[in-house]
Amino acid sequence: MSLFQFHSQEVDFVLRGHQSQALWLEALVRHEGFEPGPVNLIFTSDEALLRTNQQFLQHDFYTDIITFDYGTEARVSGDLFISIDRVADNARQLGLPFDDELARVMAHGVLHLCGYGDKTPAEEKAMRAKEDFYLDLKVRNE
Repeated sequence: MSLFQFHSQEVDFVLRGHQSQALWLEALVRHEGFEPGPVNLIFTSDEALLRTNQQFLQHDFYTDIITFDYGTEARVSGDLFISIDRVADNARQLGLPFDDELARVMAHGVLHLCGYGDKTPAEEKAMRAKEDFYLDLKVRNE
């Protein structure tokens, strides 16, 4: 059984190919030099994620993902709350398939658990390069 678990909250969504997605995310963690621990990816709605953002981060805006990190120096663990509404809207705006945008958001959250930030332009550039690398790796292994 994978340490990456997928759940839905307030949306009717089931991740296609969840076992291969879990293996890909575990490989990402190991490639970054960490041991995978329990990670929950919770797919939810815009409104539910907005409430989480307000309650825990005191942010009053929509976002595609919120990451709660419970890991240690050597082990990655956490909860990733992902708005399926935001992912779908972003995919439409960017002209990308939904599954591609969802994979990027999942990788983004896991990279946060691995210690990557995205608050400065330099951090954002490094994060995007890592996302691209792991998305490329995912496509090559499919």
